[in-house]
Amino acid sequence: MESAIENRECSIIRKFRLHLRHNLIFILTLSAVIFGLTLGFLLRLAEPSSDALLWLGMPGELFLRLLKMMIIPLLVCSVIHSTASLDPKSNGKISVVSFTYIMLTNMVGCLIAIALFFVIKPGSESPLVEGKPNVYEAVPQDLFADLLRNIFPDNVVEATFRQSQTKYTHEKVEQVLVVDNATQRNISTNQNEHPHAQKVVKSVGKTDGPNILGIIVVCMFLGTAAGRLGKKAKPFLEFFAVGNEIVLHVLRWFLWITPLGVCSLIASSIAGTRDVIGTFSNLGLYVLTVTFGIILHQTVFLPVIFFLTLRRNPFTFFISVGRAWLIGFAATSSAVAIPEMFEACDNNHIDKRVSRFVIPFCATINADGSALFITASVMFIASISCIPLVFGKVATFFLVTSISSLALPSVPSASIVTLIMVLSSLNIPVQAVSLLFAVEWFLDRIRTAANVLSHTCCAAIAHRYCGQDLGTTIELGMVEQEMELIVHASETRNCSELVDRVRNNTKTEND
Repeated sequence: MESAIENRECSIIRKFRLHLRHNLIFILTLSAVIFGLTLGFLLRLAEPSSDALLWLGMPGELFLRLLKMMIIPLLVCSVIHSTASLDPKSNGKISVVSFTYIMLTNMVGCLIAIALFFVIKPGSESPLVEGKPNVYEAVPQDLFADLLRNIFPDNVVEATFRQSQTKYTHEKVEQVLVVDNATQRNISTNQNEHPHAQKVVKSVGKTDGPNILGIIVVCMFLGTAAGRLGKKAKPFLEFFAVGNEIVLHVLRWFLWITPLGVCSLIASSIAGTRDVIGTFSNLGLYVLTVTFGIILHQTVFLPVIFFLTLRRNPFTFFISVGRAWLIGFAATSSAVAIPEMFEACDNNHIDKRVSRFVIPFCATINADGSALFITASVMFIASISCIPLVFGKVATFFLVTSISSLALPSVPSASIVTLIMVLSSLNIPVQAVSLLFAVEWFLDRIRTAANVLSHTCCAAIAHRYCGQDLGTTIELGMVEQEMELIVHASETRNCSELVDRVRNNTKTEND
């Protein structure tokens, strides 16, 4: 009896140690978030200088630089290797399923923001003086023109560090009209008052930052072509397959310093905010609207979509994505969390060919958390600018924001940049956007974390609807590999052995 109890205790201890070892980085990262919040609030009381904040955030900055350094090699190797393993039909089906999910979740995020705005009513008690007309001429069509240009880059090497973006310059135009003497005198008087007029000139320029979407498209073409060539492209595909494993191995080294980097990023961000309580009290209802909307989106709507499509417990899946969620929260960039999202998909038995394509694709255009934030911000600014929110105006907000969120530029605080463009296109004063920078450090983190969770859900759903096609591809690939082994192996001459080996390998793969 005593030996049975001891064996049971030893078994519990072994399971506890195994569980602790498996989730050690997650536990350390979660502890680093709590410690970073505490340290940031304590250091804020001492009002640290800019130099002190620089060195406080230096470990976090170095951590981000290490991860960003490996993003492009990881994307190139993983996308080429995954698309080469898929036939064009499966590749197209995965793209359609992913894009449908992205549009659906973006629209759901916008609808949540609109509903919560009318329930909580942020900004209704603190209207501002009506702003001046906008002089910023950016329109959503420029966003989509840039999106199309970036999908098809003109220089593959340049796409790794630069992308296309519409630039705006102001030129002075003289207004000179000569009709007759009387009219000319009147015009001359007007020219003395306003001698020059401003004309906005648009041109296609370049901005720093990797063109992720263009790189994905180029790698898709290369991977699909390599898959069609078969044995001729085998050395090419082996190079990228091994390169993918090497990059992931290096990233696993970097992830061990995740707790230090996360703690540094959060502590420096909070310590640099002088009046946290005052900021949240002035914009309290607005922050509550965005925060509650993102919580509602992650805990209600995403689980419902996940359960209806996969018939699985969504919260078990969400817990397995916790490490990627925390990295996205700390780094304010879903691209930085791509390696952790890959690992979470592997742990949930999602085909690597699906996850290696869907995750980078979603990191480029899937931003349901950002869509929620932009919609709530547009309505908040319209409210404090004394603009009536009638049904037609709100419907326009919904359509413009849900589509514009597909073309978020890859720059810091990209949602703020897109927000300014949306406000300008809707003829809403942009001066009030400066109010949002006071809480941007917090809202940017929670919407990025929401985007990370949505990316992994998209990969799981794409795997669910494209799994049968992938299974057929796996079996065909096995048959080709076994045929090659039989031809080159002199000791194997019986065709029945070939059939048995193919059947056994197929059965093992399916199990």
